[in-house]
Amino acid sequence: KDVRVIDLSRVLAGPYCTMMLGDLGAEIIKIEAPVRGDDTRHWGPPFAEGGESAYFLSTNRNKRSITLNLKSPNGMEVLKDLIRTGDVLIDNFKKGTLEKFGLDYEALQELRPGLIYCTITGFGYTGPYSDRPGYDFIIQAMGGLMSLNGPKDGEPFRVGIAIADILTGIYAGNAILASLFARERTGEGQRIDMALLDSQVASLSHVASNYLITGERPKRFGNEHPTISPYQVFKASDKYFAIGTGNDLQWVKFCKAIGREEWIEDERFATNPKRVENRDRLTPLLQPIFETKTAAEWIEMGDQIGLPAAQINAVDEVFADPQVIARDSVNEVDHPTAGRIKIAASPLKIPTNPTSVRYPPPLLGEHNEEILRDVLGYSEEKIEELKLDGLV
Repeated sequence: KDVRVIDLSRVLAGPYCTMMLGDLGAEIIKIEAPVRGDDTRHWGPPFAEGGESAYFLSTNRNKRSITLNLKSPNGMEVLKDLIRTGDVLIDNFKKGTLEKFGLDYEALQELRPGLIYCTITGFGYTGPYSDRPGYDFIIQAMGGLMSLNGPKDGEPFRVGIAIADILTGIYAGNAILASLFARERTGEGQRIDMALLDSQVASLSHVASNYLITGERPKRFGNEHPTISPYQVFKASDKYFAIGTGNDLQWVKFCKAIGREEWIEDERFATNPKRVENRDRLTPLLQPIFETKTAAEWIEMGDQIGLPAAQINAVDEVFADPQVIARDSVNEVDHPTAGRIKIAASPLKIPTNPTSVRYPPPLLGEHNEEILRDVLGYSEEKIEELKLDGLV
């Protein structure tokens, strides 16, 4: 609360970040190009009733929208006035775009001392690729993720969502929150340089560590886990499901439950390192066993003995799952043209101070007059002039 974010970002990484900040109570002023607006307004089908794209609706709640022509000197002056009122400025323009307008970090600090300025680009502001445009699909390829995803002997696969964008949005939100916390102590602003590639490389996590420790190139394992076994997808008598033994104690419980106590002491399978080493022997032994029961029966067994197991849900099944429902994972909001719509809720569960949806995803320029009048204090005459000049 009482933090104003001037949001020049569009598409996914930046809007995901500012939506998260908005869920936490920040005031988000989303600046869009006149007429067209955020590119994702046109990404579809599907479109909700009234023409708003489902994609745009997914990442733009808790924001007010103002259209502003930044190519006009007068439009740039309006932006500067907004920055003077803000705590955070975020953009995902190509490297150096605001600098071309004389708005480098030092100039921004003169406009608004203590401003936190965050840029999101594909490759960051340094390095040989810094001038390249960045797209999630390309970053998944370059950042190692596609080399890990897909069947063992097939082609590399992308993740089915724009995961590099989303991760970068989350990391950027963390950096902004940390900078706000630091400013409370020092009064100083921060310059944050977020890159999709950096976020993707960081998210390689233990796989990166495996390589950095051993020097060995990680392989694709399909639905198997590279360092735990069994921990993968199997086919039951009716359909595929996921099951895993996360440690040797769970392995013992599993062996007893399926009547294979002899495997507990079998030197090939007694410890996780041995099971990983001999996974090509173990998996063919397990698959016929799993085919004797339904997926639901195996999941019930897992619940009984404390073994992780789950059906592989399609998206419609996800939102029908009782746990997802119990966790209030969907919000219903009233939208000015689409009516009552459902959107995925914030995952940030803070019972002492819950997140909230104060604004539905905005129409393009829906809050032009409201922001110009109430935030900037412009007169009705000046607002009309800006409209006539096509600046808003």
